Order: sequence, then structure tokens, then C-alpha cells
Amino acid sequence: MSFRLLKAVLVSTPLVMGALPVIAQEAVVIFAAASTTTAMDELMDQFEAVNPGVDLRASYAASSILARQITSGAPAHIFFSASPQWMAYAAERGAIDEASRFDLVSNKLVLVAAPGRQMDVTIGPGFPLAEALDGGRLAMGDPDHVPAGIYGREALESLGVWTATEPSVARTMDVRGALALVERGEAVAGIVYATDATLVDGLVVVGTFPADSHGTIVYPIAAVAGTGTAASNAFLAFLKSDQAADVFARHGFGPAPDA
Repeated sequence: MSFRLLKAVLVSTPLVMGALPVIAQEAVVIFAAASTTTAMDELMDQFEAVNPGVDLRASYAASSILARQITSGAPAHIFFSASPQWMAYAAERGAIDEASRFDLVSNKLVLVAAPGRQMDVTIGPGFPLAEALDGGRLAMGDPDHVPAGIYGREALESLGVWTATEPSVARTMDVRGALALVERGEAVAGIVYATDATLVDGLVVVGTFPADSHGTIVYPIAAVAGTGTAASNAFLAFLKSDQAADVFARHGFGPAPDA
């Protein structure tokens, strides 16, 4: 995992809700799901621009990896998970400040094909995905622990095509890894979030999986227990703002259910 260490160049930006004076030179470490990378980098830049004493650092990986690291004592102030399951895992082990937890955004699950490749299939019960792969691989986050892979397996099981497709699955450490395999042509197709599909020029979005074929894709966020600071609390407040919502929407995220 890599840390985002360089502070953004100060740019003209509207005043951020919740961006109040904080402790000078305070560092805040955010453990965030890989699928949030692009949006979170932009949001951290905006927050730092009006809070020059704050140094936001993000570590991006699969939510399962991050949750296990947090429960093992890894130094983090905020956990932003792509799955309620892994937030619950951390909470059950006393690693999360439950009072600070809220659902922030939602996402959709899509089937994508490599740039320049067409897949003539329509997602639905019994659709011939294995045949459409034509001997190639289907990239997806490891369905045993990566949220996008878990949702993907749920969808394929619900549609009755998991058994036929599983032998062709190329499992990756996170959803961005699956996207990379498709982008490089090392996998014929992949199952990724709708937000990831916008990042690769020429990527073919074959279709969107029905929302009722898998669990609701919602991203909870919370402070790590015992780590709250003026800066981390201010950043959590900022993520609830209309300004942050606009950034997430521009990157393809939807509002959290009941938000």
C-alpha cells in the first residue's frame, strides 16, 4: 500500500463546511477502500487547501485488508469501507468509534469488457457469461474477502451463472486490480464498480447488474476508536457537506440509502 504524502498546491476553492481551524501540522491517516481513491484524493486536496496545517494521508486497499490492519493496531484515524461487513468486523473488535459511524455513499456493480472488445450478452437470469468469455478470464476482486468480489459472486449466484463462470475467474487483491487486468487485456472481462469503469478510456460497459441480485453497495465511514482529533473530526464533518457530495457525484457515486 502507498501513502499519499504530497500536499496539494493551494488552489482557489469554496470555503469548506467543517473546515475550521485545527491543530497546526496535524497528520490524519485515512484507511479507505481502493474504489474511493480518485474521489478521496480530490477531497483531501480541497480540505488541505483551506486547512494548511493539516496533513491528510490515505492508504488505499481492499476493505478487508484495511479492517484487519486496523484491528491489529495499525495507526489510522478514519476507516472508509466499501462494505458494511468489514466495518462491522472492525466494530465487533472494538476498533471503531460507533458514535462517529455513518453511511456516506453508494455504488453500482457493472460488467466490463476490455477496450475494443464487444460482448453480446444481456445481464439477466442464466445469461451466457461463461460462453461469452470464450476461454478468457473474468477479473474480479477475490470473492472470499474483497467487497466488489463478494457482491459480484452474489450477483452471479443470484442469476444462476456462478458455477459455470467460477473456473474462469481471475481473483485480485482489490477492485482496482481487476480493472487493471481488463485494461491491459489480460482478462476478457471484469466485474467492477460503476465508478471504476469511468477511469479507463475505451472500456466497454456491458451492463449493470440488477440491484436486487446482490447486497446494497453502501460505504460506511467512521473514526477509529481512541484516535479522534480536531483535524480528523473536521474532515469527517467535511465529508458530510454538499461540497463533498458534489465531488462524489462527479466521480459516479450515489448518495447513501436514506441519506
